[in-house]
Amino acid sequence: MNQGLVHVYCGDGKGKTTAAIGLAVRAAGCGKQVLIVQFLKGQETGELQSLARIPEITVLRGKASSKFTFQMDERELQQTYDLNSKNLLTAVETAREGKCDLLILDEILGALSCDLIDSDLLRSLVEKKPEALELVLTGRNPPRWLLDHADYVTEMVKRKHPFDQGIPARKGIEL
Repeated sequence: MNQGLVHVYCGDGKGKTTAAIGLAVRAAGCGKQVLIVQFLKGQETGELQSLARIPEITVLRGKASSKFTFQMDERELQQTYDLNSKNLLTAVETAREGKCDLLILDEILGALSCDLIDSDLLRSLVEKKPEALELVLTGRNPPRWLLDHADYVTEMVKRKHPFDQGIPARKGIEL
């Protein structure tokens, strides 16, 4: 049986991207082709260096501005929407052509909730996913339609976080 499933890693806790990348490494180790598309992320992170060494994993990312979305002006928001939608379209085409076994859309839920993604294209991907494709979506506040289509829903719940005590993100741990 070659049935791909839909995973949603959501919530306000740490670990959504980490869980998705762990799955990517596992899949690549079994010879599967993996495409990771990161939305609303532009900062260099430690995992990118490691993932670049794994030939079965391709990472697409981009952010039109180094600002948080709530700090962006209309031009920057439009540029971010355009870049996100372009990357999503590339992911959809790659999946539909059978060129990846695992597709991870990291922080897509944030882009969706800020209207910085083509929501119709995303919904079409989820609802008409190629049968063998394993699809992972991460972020906060997934919409009801996505939860209804998901096979896995894992919610990371923050109970305590160093940021609340003024400790910034640390290279190699949170970045």
